[in-house]
Amino acid sequence: MRSVRGMRIASAFVAGGLVLGAAACGEAPDDDNNNAGGTGGKKYSACMVTDVGGIDDKSFNTSAWKGLQEAKKENDNIDIKNVQSKAEADYEVNLKGFVDQKCDFILAVGGLMSDATKAAAQANPNQQFAIVDANPGVGNIYPMQFDTAQAAFQAGYLAAGMSKTGKVGTYGGLPIPPVTIFMDGFADGVAYYNKAKSKNVSVIGWDKATQKGSFTNDFVKQDEGKKVSDTLVAQGADIIMPVAGGAGLGTTSAAKASGGKYSVVWVDVDGCESTPDCSAILTTVVKNIPEAVKEAVVKAAGGEKLQSTPGFVGTLANTGVSIAPYHDFDSKVPADLKAEVDKIKADIAAGTITVTSKAQPTK
Repeated sequence: MRSVRGMRIASAFVAGGLVLGAAACGEAPDDDNNNAGGTGGKKYSACMVTDVGGIDDKSFNTSAWKGLQEAKKENDNIDIKNVQSKAEADYEVNLKGFVDQKCDFILAVGGLMSDATKAAAQANPNQQFAIVDANPGVGNIYPMQFDTAQAAFQAGYLAAGMSKTGKVGTYGGLPIPPVTIFMDGFADGVAYYNKAKSKNVSVIGWDKATQKGSFTNDFVKQDEGKKVSDTLVAQGADIIMPVAGGAGLGTTSAAKASGGKYSVVWVDVDGCESTPDCSAILTTVVKNIPEAVKEAVVKAAGGEKLQSTPGFVGTLANTGVSIAPYHDFDSKVPADLKAEVDKIKADIAAGTITVTSKAQPTK
């Protein structure tokens, strides 16, 4: 299966006073060490603002930056730079900083930045903005969203088929749409397996019907991720899907150290490419953020005006989402289970299986 990468999360509350305070503290955008140059001359400048997870989150910030790097490789007239947000109060400051620097294309990464990006776009209607994992509904913001419930459905079916205890688990960073969409799909995939096989594999950590479950309330602290997954393991789960950004690394490292007691379904970027814990990762529910970002920047640099409608929604059919190869688990996953997971992909893409979630993106 084609390996792709890349997701996350919420509504940001950015008070004007906090923004001004952040600016006074010198939080205005500076070129990151990864920058590929300035914005002078006839270069087309694409500038990215990370959310608080930072550029090395092994998740969607990392993926979006890779998309900019790939755009530059395709068109060397594109100049790229990024600035990292340390707090939500930095979002609006950092976006404004890139407006002031006259960046041609300003990319916000993550649903947490939705409100700040909307405010910046409305204040600068002629500026091209784009955002990953949100759709603020403003004409000059190009939204890139991903129906990860589809690929998570596959992962749930796979996990149910691989579980020895008959219990699998999932937890999130925050109870917000870019997180719960994964959890909904995962739970439905397990339910589909149970129906097909007359089994009773249970999901711990998430109830799709009530939309209640386990959360770290954090996307960075690995100890919080480990704490939640330790609880799920204690309750019998032997496969866990964390949807909590960097906090989920607490689960992958603990799973690796467990000597095979339990394994992990990673999210966003293929965990065998982005983490040191491949031996514990069954697969990854991936979002092809790099490709979506690359295509958007290349089109914009070529003179195309990108607007909120229709935007981009990644699906199994357009390879915007997928599950990663099984890597170290390849020989452990039975051939018939692999075939069933592949058929589910085809059936979802064809519309034979309909995957639903209240959190699914709409154009």
